[in-house]
Amino acid sequence: MPTVVPHRNVKIVVLDAGEQLALHCHPGDIAISHAPDGWWTSFVGPAGEVDSYDQPYASYNEALWAAKAAAEFGESG
Repeated sequence: MPTVVPHRNVKIVVLDAGEQLALHCHPGDIAISHAPDGWWTSFVGPAGEVDSYDQPYASYNEALWAAKAAAEFGESG
């Protein structure tokens, strides 16, 4: 079961291994998922499209920090 970390008015959804982003995230959410190459931060757009950064983060904390910064940037812009 994913963990939801609310930040500002954005849901940051931390997915467990094997969980599908499309099943747990909605437009405006930010997803964090772990893969063999690191921690990916993905953004769900208004039509359900998903965009991610070019590279994963080395740690969960770095990915969470980036997601919180993106949530704050989205609030201001």
